[in-house]
Amino acid sequence: MKMKRLLVLAISVLLVLNASVSALFAKAPTTPKILFTSSRDGNREVYIMNPDGSEKMNLTKHRSNDLNAVWSPTGDQILFVSDRDGIRDLYLMDPDRGKVRRVFKKDSYRGDPTWSPDGKQIAYTYADGIGAGFFIHIATLGEQEEELLVRGFYPAWSPDGTEIAYVTYTPIGHTRRVTLIDTRTRKQKRLLPKEAMDWQNGPSWLPTADKLIFSWNKHPLPPDHDPLIDRFPPEWRNKETIYTVNRDGTDLQQLVDEAGSHAQYPTLSPDGEQILYTQEINGTFQIFKLDANSGVRTQLTHIVGRNFGGDWFDPAYTLPVSPQPQLLTTTWGDVKKQ
Repeated sequence: MKMKRLLVLAISVLLVLNASVSALFAKAPTTPKILFTSSRDGNREVYIMNPDGSEKMNLTKHRSNDLNAVWSPTGDQILFVSDRDGIRDLYLMDPDRGKVRRVFKKDSYRGDPTWSPDGKQIAYTYADGIGAGFFIHIATLGEQEEELLVRGFYPAWSPDGTEIAYVTYTPIGHTRRVTLIDTRTRKQKRLLPKEAMDWQNGPSWLPTADKLIFSWNKHPLPPDHDPLIDRFPPEWRNKETIYTVNRDGTDLQQLVDEAGSHAQYPTLSPDGEQILYTQEINGTFQIFKLDANSGVRTQLTHIVGRNFGGDWFDPAYTLPVSPQPQLLTTTWGDVKKQ
């Protein structure tokens, strides 16, 4: 009898533990999903959709502006930007539109969030006051300490966790360059040679961590343009498009033609086969998907307004739901390559 009671107790404990673990991951999507920003409801909101553009749903439904949402590595949390408390800052939300909570207690401008591969830290753009400039900070979730990393914006954490790609900005000449910084040594290096033209934006990593994708205008400004009239004339601005390049700056390839309006905000599917980007069509901003192998382009959004950005989650490329302690200290990039 005593043995039977112990067995029942052991089974009960295991069921409770399993329920706790399941609850932790239960809210992650079970099918691939894309987060994006849309102003179709009058203000900017965080939306979710399937990779084919179907089943679009407003996740935030708030009168304030909500944007730039990114999945946590396990898909059970969404990090996004909102001005619902009077200043743009970072918030966490469950994928099923559950509880929304602010990440930091102290008010500051924060935006452009990116997760570390292990999901323990975040990096983001930080500005402390008007005219103070933009800096990239790192913080550990659950703690209030923020660490200054470098001056710049648009951070993107590499899948192997060793580097963060970001954009440097020089007001003189309005130059923007994608730069890599080692998260441990703080050593920096340009993605492209110094001779490359100076309008590079929005870096994102391939899942294998050996390539990046970014938007770039490789052309110099017209020699006769008047910056007092138009700092960036349309005929120049519209030549910004999407490129991919090796981590060491070699094998630069253009993925999207320059024809039409400028293309921005590139990001990749977890398998590295599909590219999301934003392009203006007939006065509205729409999200497109490009097949990296076939070159087939699919328009995912069609509603008038500003639809932009995109962050792709696929449960097939995330950590297992069942607890496996041997994976908890494994580099995220290594797990996804297995």
